[in-house]
Amino acid sequence: MWYRVVAMAHVQRLADDLFLIDTRYNETPQAIGVFLLTGARPALIETGPGARVHTVLEGIRRAGLDPAALQAVAVTHIHLDHAAATGELLRRFPHLEVYVHPVGAPHLADPDRLLASARRLYGDALERLFGQVIPVPADRLRTLADGARVRLGDRTLTALDTPGHARHHLVYHDEASGDMFTGDAAGVALPGARYVRPPTPPPEIDLPAWDATIARLRALRPRRLLLTHFGPHEWADDLLVQLRDRLHALAGVVERALAEGLDEDAVVARVQGWLLDDIRAHHGAEAAGRFEVIMSTRLSVLGLIRYVRRG
Repeated sequence: MWYRVVAMAHVQRLADDLFLIDTRYNETPQAIGVFLLTGARPALIETGPGARVHTVLEGIRRAGLDPAALQAVAVTHIHLDHAAATGELLRRFPHLEVYVHPVGAPHLADPDRLLASARRLYGDALERLFGQVIPVPADRLRTLADGARVRLGDRTLTALDTPGHARHHLVYHDEASGDMFTGDAAGVALPGARYVRPPTPPPEIDLPAWDATIARLRALRPRRLLLTHFGPHEWADDLLVQLRDRLHALAGVVERALAEGLDEDAVVARVQGWLLDDIRAHHGAEAAGRFEVIMSTRLSVLGLIRYVRRG
């Protein structure tokens, strides 16, 4: 096996300088991960939900680093499962620099619109799932244009503008090792099976943009994809091709259901049946529940309905 468990719980060592911390989001293993790079400039890629910041800090300690030694945080995008804890980390460690897409930066500084949008999706469960979302001081934000290079740990990573899931999405590519930190651009894939599901929440799903992103990632020939949901996957090209094909298959199911005049609840029910059969065939029934925690079928369908209706 190519990784070993560090200390007791929830931390995997993926390389001499790289650790994966399982946030145990919603008390579910292998749902949301945070990556820790050690070395000269210790850094996190992703922060996870604010409700799980204590787990992230514990994981940093178990990896052998004092959290106060962190120098930087980089987020792939500002959705709350990836970035909600950023402000809390800055409250504790004001010296941190935060790297983010230029479109996402204003929403970390002033998260009111982000929270209003999230509340429409999650309702009363928002605070329980994601915790308090604290503004990030604007003077700590560092925006990364496409192709910008940033030093995290002992690695130099290239930021790639990768829309499709969201227009404010970055992938961080380490050309030297072949590692690629993909956020949601490479979908949701759990350890133990070669199966990937597209996360398609509202409001910014864009299939042609996502197709272009997938083509770009494939052309870079990464050795290993490091997914926030969840973990390392070495079947990189197969994963990306499968993601592209399943994304279009799901959109097709939604489009046909809408053409039949089905309402949203009926479309959700149809897709739920399609997805459950698909996941169980590849992964088994237990995995279906974890996929649902990571990205509910309803939210995925609502994102695709919005995309289809937008034309």
